[in-house]
Amino acid sequence: MDVFKLTTYSEDDTMEIAKQLASLLDRGDVLTLEGDLGAGKTTFTKGLAKGLNIEENVSSPTFTIIKEYTDGKLPLYHMDVYRLEGSDEDIGFEEYFYGNGISIVEWAQFIEDYLPNEVLSITIHYGEEGSRIIEFAPYGPYYHSIVESLFINVKGL
Repeated sequence: MDVFKLTTYSEDDTMEIAKQLASLLDRGDVLTLEGDLGAGKTTFTKGLAKGLNIEENVSSPTFTIIKEYTDGKLPLYHMDVYRLEGSDEDIGFEEYFYGNGISIVEWAQFIEDYLPNEVLSITIHYGEEGSRIIEFAPYGPYYHSIVESLFINVKGL
């Protein structure tokens, strides 16, 4: 599997990459999002929302598990499933993953059995001097083509 990497040097750059990615996504797309505390997961999700023309304030869904943002060109379902670790609880994931919006899932390893086989896995790491390294691991040809298009779009960053 290919892993594509981008380095950002500001929150604005991180948001712009996510905004560009949003322009390539469609209904039923599923992204997983990993990263250390403060690495930029919420910043990335805010950029994704901005790219979908969502006006609502995006915040981490840590205590609610799923936040739905439905006022954009496509709905965005932001999930933080950390609290489901060790649980067999299905809170209707299929309705989100195969529905009309885009799902972005933090701590996806806790619900692996519910995830589609093809997803776009995104990991954000701390880099040197405050930079962030964003890794895109596409599972399946559909997401591979999305990542290739993204890299063509963001060469100027």
